Amino acid sequence: MIQLILVILPPRHIPATSALLHQQWRCSSQFHYFSSPNYQILSNKTQLQIHSSCFTMFMFHSQSWSFWDLWGLWDLFCRSCSRVEYRNAAIFHNHSDSKMVAKTVDLRSDTVTRPTDAMRVAMANAEVDDDVLGYDPTALRLEKEVASIMGKEAALFVPSGTMGNLISVLVHCDVRGSEVILGDNSHIHIYENGGISTIGGVHPRTVKNNEDGTMDLDLIEAVIRNPKGALYYPTTRLICLENSHANCGRRCLSVEYTNRVSTIARRHDLKLHIDGARIFNAATALGVPVGRLVEAADSVSVCLSKGLGAPVGSVIVGSETFITKARAMRKTLGGGMRQEGVLCAAAFVALKQNFSKLQDDHEKAKRLADGLSRIEGLEVDVDAVETNIVYFDAMESANITVPKLCKRLEEHGILVIPESSSRVRIVIHRQISDSDVQYILSCIQLAMDGFSGLRVEK
Repeated sequence: MIQLILVILPPRHIPATSALLHQQWRCSSQFHYFSSPNYQILSNKTQLQIHSSCFTMFMFHSQSWSFWDLWGLWDLFCRSCSRVEYRNAAIFHNHSDSKMVAKTVDLRSDTVTRPTDAMRVAMANAEVDDDVLGYDPTALRLEKEVASIMGKEAALFVPSGTMGNLISVLVHCDVRGSEVILGDNSHIHIYENGGISTIGGVHPRTVKNNEDGTMDLDLIEAVIRNPKGALYYPTTRLICLENSHANCGRRCLSVEYTNRVSTIARRHDLKLHIDGARIFNAATALGVPVGRLVEAADSVSVCLSKGLGAPVGSVIVGSETFITKARAMRKTLGGGMRQEGVLCAAAFVALKQNFSKLQDDHEKAKRLADGLSRIEGLEVDVDAVETNIVYFDAMESANITVPKLCKRLEEHGILVIPESSSRVRIVIHRQISDSDVQYILSCIQLAMDGFSGLRVEK
């Protein structure tokens, strides 16, 4: 039972809010307005000490409304008012017995999404068979669909993007001691447990990633081993790109750049693999068909459990010959999953229903970045936000550290990942609403102003 709600708004929005409340919610709830910096309110034997120097406070309480009734009211208000500076608006509330978090806004990654009802129904009704034997019809349907979208001959479902990249590298570099050229800040090199080396005996040759995720073409060509030095050096067999690029702010590699890297690879008889964990985001941001974006690649690992929101799984695409070898390597690595059609059914729904919605995530990320850029003490490169990921830095002059900021946000149900002692990463996904974006900005603004929410004293 919700006993108290505080809505903190710029003073000029109070009349509109009041009118909206009375119009949409006709009930006996009591409404109180405050505009002075400090108040002590006694409610249900709980004393609330409220501090604010820049906001008007709008309070109402009800014995009958649930929090979600009130959250719906807030969402309606956000959608009904135009030109409202949402970064100066927030909701805080106190339960009758204890302080509690209203809801969780999970921004740690786009991998945290829950399956939709449609996905769960598809999983329950999936037609399955033994995929290790090659007969699962739902897996075959998904693989055929992804191969068609990507413009490749064949595809293979695997449990994760890490396994997809590992299989691809090992198939291309089928001689131990081979060398792969990849970015020094790439996901394969940093976050995949060194699998290409520990399992495959493949040597990574890194090239510096630029801020936009590219590697200089001259540097790529310069590190390709001369075959005449095979007595001393590993043999270069593969170049890996990442699109979009995780550690470079999720920047997107263009068709033109990918084609130029492919030209270098062909000139030296090398293969080209693309880590396309969020390739659908990249295609959406660049406004090109995803098949065109990977046309020059020999293989692509496509993650379905990130932006698209499937619960599990990635798909590797390539030639028929490549996928035949990849299937054997998947079995070697323990990735054969028998009746995997249960998972593929959900992934198929995600592919069909959520690809077209990625633009909404990108727009929310851009609005979030713009709002963050207006908060004193934060630094954001708004122009660098191309997809669904936003990075922001807490400046040295800010009155709060990143660990403390993350802790305060968590107190209000907002989960983020600190990238460093001064940088925070936020990932927008299909479960983040427009009102969530405004709530995030509100809480960050208040934290930066030194406001940690409601201090409840019994």
